[in-house]
Amino acid sequence: MLVRKDRHYRTANGLDRLAISGLFMFDLSEEGRSRRSGASFDQASRSSPCRVQETIMTVPLDVRSAGNGRFSDDERAAVYRVIFERRDVRRNFLRKPIADEVLARVLTAAHHAGSVGFMQPWDFVVIRQRATKQAVKRLFQKTNAQAAMHYDGTRAALYRSLKLEGIEEAPVNIGVTCSRQRGGPHVLGRSTVRDTDLYSTCCAIQNLWLAARAEGIGVGWVSILDHGALKKVLGIPRPVKVLAYLCLGYVSDFATQPDLEMAGWRARIPVEELIHYESWGMKIQGKRRNGDAHHEGLHENGRRGTNKVGRRTAGVEGQSSSRGLRHPR
Repeated sequence: MLVRKDRHYRTANGLDRLAISGLFMFDLSEEGRSRRSGASFDQASRSSPCRVQETIMTVPLDVRSAGNGRFSDDERAAVYRVIFERRDVRRNFLRKPIADEVLARVLTAAHHAGSVGFMQPWDFVVIRQRATKQAVKRLFQKTNAQAAMHYDGTRAALYRSLKLEGIEEAPVNIGVTCSRQRGGPHVLGRSTVRDTDLYSTCCAIQNLWLAARAEGIGVGWVSILDHGALKKVLGIPRPVKVLAYLCLGYVSDFATQPDLEMAGWRARIPVEELIHYESWGMKIQGKRRNGDAHHEGLHENGRRGTNKVGRRTAGVEGQSSSRGLRHPR
């Protein structure tokens, strides 16, 4: 067994935070936030009024370093299974707590995502306290009411019937952030595509999601949130960008299909419709197809279109580009 130490913090007002691999989880008290205004993550970690409790996390060696780099048929099948059975979970959360060692494994998997210039720009704010969840839930309710205005008729009724979050029901919430200044002003591989740090953080989120599914833990991404207001609730410094707010917990069962697909919101696009050979539009090798029903909001000249109520669309999905709208997963 490979044994390593991680730190488990209890803040002055009793909020639990887990710091893993040096990724600091902030004190969310008003006192802590006021001290950290404009501070860097390193400065904030030094000034936070936390009592540090050492906890031991064990990770099996056969997980961290298998040796020959090859996978058995069963191992390979398990990887594909966890990908295909991943779901965006908003309901059926159980009260069963997530043990610290399990959460540590999931966060360690997230931390092993690829990143531009080995920048590792992610941090994870682990939230268990009810008061914090309630504050985030109020943000969701406000933003969701605004998002509902983008639809009318039967579509609006369907939207309002959807269960789009499990903030209070899930035992653990996690805010995932991207520290865009980490690594200094010149990060290898980021000079031409500045947003590769954001893409890297999304890779960490996917790692987290798949590892959680392998542990039997459901994950729901709450994207209908005002991230500016969320940063205030979580005490996140100004230079740091919020990427995701996730709800984690064991569930009674995992759906066989995505919720939005079962609700009739959207269907899964056949993968062959999304594969192009050598250049855009070559859907079948050697044959070019004109038009694409799945790109209904994108005109041939690449301009954005409008949806049924006359609002501008985001292009390929033909849905509103309003911030906070949740895309099907």
